[in-house]
Amino acid sequence: MTHISNVTVAGSGVLGSQIAYQSAYSGKNVIIYDINDEAIAKAKDRIKSLRSLYKKDLDITDSQFEAGLERVQYSSDLATAVADADLVIEAIPEKPEIKHDFYARLAAVAPAKTIFASNSSTMVPSLFMAETGRPEKFLNLHFANQVWLNNTAEVMGSPKTDPAVYDEIVAFAREIGMVPIQLKKEQPGYILNSLLIPFLNAGQTLWAKGVADPQTIDKTWMKATGAPQGPFAILDIVGLRTAYNIGATLSNQSHDETLQTAVSRLKEMIDAGKLGRESGEGFYTYPNPAYEDPKFLEM
Repeated sequence: MTHISNVTVAGSGVLGSQIAYQSAYSGKNVIIYDINDEAIAKAKDRIKSLRSLYKKDLDITDSQFEAGLERVQYSSDLATAVADADLVIEAIPEKPEIKHDFYARLAAVAPAKTIFASNSSTMVPSLFMAETGRPEKFLNLHFANQVWLNNTAEVMGSPKTDPAVYDEIVAFAREIGMVPIQLKKEQPGYILNSLLIPFLNAGQTLWAKGVADPQTIDKTWMKATGAPQGPFAILDIVGLRTAYNIGATLSNQSHDETLQTAVSRLKEMIDAGKLGRESGEGFYTYPNPAYEDPKFLEM
């Protein structure tokens, strides 16, 4: 058993909410922190929406789901949210400037005992360890979307992470039902996203160039490989805001005009309220998206 009982999850988006509830479902005391009351209200709705998925996929009862809910609290005050935290898991937007500012504020209010872990999709812990004030207690812990099913947790330390802290987080991941994937060195994108992001970018490049529409691209991948989803279905699941933030960073670094075109199109969809599965519409409409129709590949 670890010494981690009290977990604060900073950021209540799609994945932050999932991490928070999975931790509570597994017996941890959880506080969800977000920046204001509006964000907290949305977080509560996201957590409640997990009920049907946990019941369907894990075959649990309402009372079992409620037991997890009872261990979740909410706060829009950072100092209050982390006052007794053994672990803070950061799941805020994938923008470096936002993360730098967050860790500076977190370091000023978190107890000395608290371990900090980032769920960043692409950025390594060395980028932010100076702001934490505790590089030996800072590392990355990356979850896959739909954490209750796709239950991997990639653990990546920096050269300054204390090996004992690293081992504690590996054990914590197991305690909340994850399969720990232990990385031996820093790698932007870890294992999962080092494989996934080029795949998603390839799909978006085909779309931006006008080679084919998103559904045709998905159908081709699914039919040719037997995969359950194509790149645009995955983008909906990940969430278009997260995809946009990652794509914007990569396109700015690479000056790839085609990727910049794809990012601009994502921004137009987001501005129109099409956020992916969480909003009911992205490249597909939900529930019952077309790619889940048995006749999708016959159309």
